[in-house]
Amino acid sequence: MTPRAPLPVVLAGARGHGRWHLENIRRLQDGGVVRLAGVCELTPLTARELHAFPAPSELPEQSADFAALLRSTGAAVAVICTPIPTHTDLALTAAAQGVHLLLEKPPAPSYAEFRRMADGVAAAGVACQVGFQSLGSHAVPAIRELVARGAIGEVSGIGGAGAWARAEEYYRRAPWAGRRRLDGADVVDGALTNPLAHAVATALALDGATRAEDVAGIETELLRANDIESDDTSCVRVTTASGGRVTVAATLCAEDPGEPYVLVHGTSGRITFWYKQDRVLVQRSGHGPEELSFGRTDLLENLVEHLADRAELLVTPDGTGAFMRVVEAVRQAPDPVALPRDAWYRVPGEHRRAVRGVDGLVAAAADTLALYSELGAAWALPKEVTSR
Repeated sequence: MTPRAPLPVVLAGARGHGRWHLENIRRLQDGGVVRLAGVCELTPLTARELHAFPAPSELPEQSADFAALLRSTGAAVAVICTPIPTHTDLALTAAAQGVHLLLEKPPAPSYAEFRRMADGVAAAGVACQVGFQSLGSHAVPAIRELVARGAIGEVSGIGGAGAWARAEEYYRRAPWAGRRRLDGADVVDGALTNPLAHAVATALALDGATRAEDVAGIETELLRANDIESDDTSCVRVTTASGGRVTVAATLCAEDPGEPYVLVHGTSGRITFWYKQDRVLVQRSGHGPEELSFGRTDLLENLVEHLADRAELLVTPDGTGAFMRVVEAVRQAPDPVALPRDAWYRVPGEHRRAVRGVDGLVAAAADTLALYSELGAAWALPKEVTSR
């Protein structure tokens, strides 16, 4: 059998989180899976930034003109890791040239832009993988199988918890950081929709509510301790078309930051999934606790396998429709309310803000499926309800 030539890839956005994609492409290039053919950045990468790639004669072409770069490199795949408001136009630019996509999450800043992207990509006949890496975890189908065979009884709901910390510089890393809108365009860079979006998407996936039509109603509570437009301390509860409940609480102002997780509640047990670690804890009646570790399928590698007809795409645009309903609910909600000054404090030596007691509230929301206001948080306002 003739060895397959590595697929030429163009990376749009190679700094910030894009550095992770750059390293991943290098890993796959070393394995002969892909070849970095081009990098689209406003300022070209330096030799130091490309030090892990082959000698200068084989370094990728660089240009700030995405469409021209796709043409000149003959790219088969584009990885898009650019500011959120640019996702749709760049995805459609690639699709118009028949270039397949790995599109970083969130796929779009509004449901209308998401539909424009998803419909345009489908019409062009190209494959599009959305970059929810947690959905490549082998723990996801394993948990679904445990639930299907009744390991924890009937599922009564799914919770998600993310207690992270971000320094104030995090919101100055780019003009769009911490913004709901910029220059008249939606951004929606909030805790639930960007840094902890995986908690929302993973919880919805474990519930089986992944498509837009799987969502019946959404309740949001959006707050902020930092001096930003968007939310940094938030919770959302999704009621699914089948009557399920999915509650996710998130903060970027944790007192003691920890690993985010999703919690599947059953009538005779529960399953905790630390999705960044691919680690699972099964607790059920009549059994001792069982800890399990899983591997993960890389989404770019899965896309390449899909293009060779050897695998189904793991995260299609339609499979993120429910998540995008959450993004839309956050976008349409009133602007996040600033927490009172006595609700937060500056952490000594860390140049960040922490909300008093928020770690416990985040965990309690995942544990009880309640919102902050229902848990008695003095600073939480009545929830904003959005129907499908």
